[in-house]
Amino acid sequence: MTITTRKATLGGLASLGVLALLAACAPAPTEDAGANDAASDFLPCIVSDFGGFDDKSFNQSSFEGMSNAAEELGVEFKQAESTSEDQYAGNVTSMVDQGCNFVLTVGFALANATRDSAETAPDTQFAIIDSALSNDDFSPLELDNVKPVLYDTAQAAFLAGYLAAGTSKTGIVGTFGGMQFPSVTIFMDGFADGIAYYNTEKGANVQLTGWSKETQEGLFAGSFDDQNQGKTLSQGLIDAGADIILPVAGPLFQGTAQAITDSGKDVAIVGVDSDLFETTPEFSAMYLTSIMKSMTDATQQIITDAADGEFSSEPYVGTLENEGVGLAPLHEWESKVDPALVTELDDIKAQIISGDIVVTSDSTPK
Repeated sequence: MTITTRKATLGGLASLGVLALLAACAPAPTEDAGANDAASDFLPCIVSDFGGFDDKSFNQSSFEGMSNAAEELGVEFKQAESTSEDQYAGNVTSMVDQGCNFVLTVGFALANATRDSAETAPDTQFAIIDSALSNDDFSPLELDNVKPVLYDTAQAAFLAGYLAAGTSKTGIVGTFGGMQFPSVTIFMDGFADGIAYYNTEKGANVQLTGWSKETQEGLFAGSFDDQNQGKTLSQGLIDAGADIILPVAGPLFQGTAQAITDSGKDVAIVGVDSDLFETTPEFSAMYLTSIMKSMTDATQQIITDAADGEFSSEPYVGTLENEGVGLAPLHEWESKVDPALVTELDDIKAQIISGDIVVTSDSTPK
């Protein structure tokens, strides 16, 4: 467990601490919109991965950030919704060809398409969610017109792992991923370390099934759109005794919810990316919490900065300190969680921010 600690005392008093898909285009500029001449000529665009803009996850949150920015600026925006991987390059190129000044690409799967378009269109500004760029040999690549938007979700996942370990009644917690990408395994690494830290602090023996941080091996659905596989993996975790499951697989958490319903057991879900209680309320009673990325706010700010001539290719990294990542409220689970555990989480969060607890993963943004 790659955690270093300089403090062990737990305490603290602070408490822990939407998406309806918006219209495809924001209203056209008006005199009341307050758009300046530069903004009125600004055309931002967005390209989804194959999850689409209604994935109740990071595509949808990024879309909302784009829509909010366009509304704030008083401009229109264009969108390209991918339905398969072979559309990525064409969709990104299409946005450039349609005169977009700024193109937001959503997801690590679009990294190569973003890179290739950015290299051939140096006057167009890009930002990519959840990925940096690399060359074909996987060596790091920086381009002056591409801003990586990254999240140190291991920090928030550490809190979720500690919470899950302290809440589990069976002493078994499960997880699975969509595909084994860094932006997936970083959640699983942080979650594993949070459970391990709880065990160390409490002399407990809560087990994590579905992922080993040490070997970097675990359960993966092989995609982010196969609900049946998400359900099958979740059922296996439930059969193994897990009463809390972290699906790091985009919309496949819905397969987890189906497996829980079919099992008739009291099993909770830890969501990722967005607050699932807000985005998918039909399963509200199942959500212990969610590990959130503040994608809506970050993308809105990055887009408005670009419109104001303040684009920077320096990576944005969301952390607990800058509130780029965090835990969602406990919502319906608040009465089921020991208040002392919540207090401990607040103190652990403060220690992560101060550097007294250092959470690391091979996938931590550099």
